[in-house]
Amino acid sequence: MARVHHRSADIDGLTVFYREAGAQEAPALVLLHGYPTSSHMFRHLIPRLAERFHVIAPDHIGFGFSSAPPVDRFDYTFDALAEVTRTLLDRLGVTRYAIYVQDYGAPIGWRLALADPGAIVGVISQNGNAYEEGFVPAFWAPIWTHAEQRNAASEAALLPALGREAVEWQYTHGEPDVSLVDPDAWEHDLALLARPGVPAAQLALFADYGTNPPLYPRVHDWLRENEVPVLAVWGRNDEIFAPAGASAFAKDSPAADVVLLDGGHFVLETHLDEVTEAILVWAERHSI
Repeated sequence: MARVHHRSADIDGLTVFYREAGAQEAPALVLLHGYPTSSHMFRHLIPRLAERFHVIAPDHIGFGFSSAPPVDRFDYTFDALAEVTRTLLDRLGVTRYAIYVQDYGAPIGWRLALADPGAIVGVISQNGNAYEEGFVPAFWAPIWTHAEQRNAASEAALLPALGREAVEWQYTHGEPDVSLVDPDAWEHDLALLARPGVPAAQLALFADYGTNPPLYPRVHDWLRENEVPVLAVWGRNDEIFAPAGASAFAKDSPAADVVLLDGGHFVLETHLDEVTEAILVWAERHSI
């Protein structure tokens, strides 16, 4: 089994924690996590991919073991999170790479691609949205309200998303056998969400999510014009990002591989073997 290093870098006075494995000369694969987790969600996947890739999985600012400065000291936007990621990759000398995006990792990955269209050689999207078809309306309604008119009422409506019931639900919904989901996953997230300043940071990111769908047409153009290989491996029972969001990639990447698994938002917790196999087969087919 590959050795996984747990490292940190100072980026403009902020600590960015990241996991790294694999040979430096191997093709780079950057794993970008979603909400409410961190690079911890990739803890089992990283060793499996490190035989083929140089794997780098950072914790975004405000998540995991990275810094979580107060909202008056850091601009919690997806633009800012992408810029920190770009700076980390520059520091590590990573100039061409594939991305694995999940949830929040998707809009961060799309910003990296739009800023440097030739840098990204492939996209693995695991419940990481790039199409309007992917949004489940009931889940997203309070977030869109908060994005349009941020106020005390919209914040109050979203604060439960930071609590135990909602975080645990993200891991268990859509999974036919919840006994397969390790409670350590959500306990890890809850402990780090409880850090001072993190709730306010997360509310700021909820408000900024409205900036993501307007980017989608440019992302679609990028996929078509650069003929970027895409693997959409998705928990088809996800009540946050519907499987239509996976199938939609074929509109702009006709050769996209779409793999729908019988799971929910965090399929790595229960379908690690299937996801790993799909990635390795896809990477071999496209020489990534």
